[in-house]
Amino acid sequence: MAILKVIEVLANSNESWEDATKKAVSQASKSVQNIRSVYIQDQSAIVNDGEVTEFRVNVKITFEVK
Repeated sequence: MAILKVIEVLANSNESWEDATKKAVSQASKSVQNIRSVYIQDQSAIVNDGEVTEFRVNVKITFEVK
């Protein structure tokens, strides 16, 4: 039986929500090993002068504890 832990991570990107998600996983993997999945909990965006300028995600990252 595996023991799993979930952490919540906030990330942003100027390109897309997908890129923000990839950044969240990339940053988390620097200090957390055995990442199994990512769940996108919330998405939001910053708008300036009628243009979306920043994409934000709140993700839950699941990893195995050994």
